[in-house]
Amino acid sequence: MRGFFGIGVENISKPMNVGSLFRSAHAFGASFVFVIAPVFDVRAAYRADTSSTAKHVPLYQFDSLEDFKLPHECRLVGVELMDDAVELPSFTHPDRAAYVLGPERGSLSPGLVDRCDFTVKIPTNFCVNVGIAGAILMYDRHITKGRYPPRPTGAGGPVEGLQPHVHGGRISRRGL
Repeated sequence: MRGFFGIGVENISKPMNVGSLFRSAHAFGASFVFVIAPVFDVRAAYRADTSSTAKHVPLYQFDSLEDFKLPHECRLVGVELMDDAVELPSFTHPDRAAYVLGPERGSLSPGLVDRCDFTVKIPTNFCVNVGIAGAILMYDRHITKGRYPPRPTGAGGPVEGLQPHVHGGRISRRGL
């Protein structure tokens, strides 16, 4: 899979949700995880993170939105139930992305929404848990950016196998 992604939260107050989100991020191959202005000691999240994500994936803690920084050319994607947000099944994930979710009983701050390159929403009847929302988002990225055989038109698994990757011809800087 080309590119990279990170996932994080802003103003979060429930450490178990963060632990669950970070564990899922580790499982889906996140390149980094982050928190912006958490309302608790981030180490409390380790109780729910049985994979010890912070030992394997960089964890960035930003005390305020002003301190928040992303890698070069990384696009920020806010996950929020907003009228003008793109529904996740219709969204094309950037190759280099950082996804950010808001607090359990609130929304992303207006300042953070202004910094987002995109906002997406998960088409549900009501809000789901932060850890669940993050897992749905990362799964969607995984199945749309990964290399899998096409789905069949009827029920069941793939009818045809994955075609082998075809490499292009030799490229030479000298024109040979």
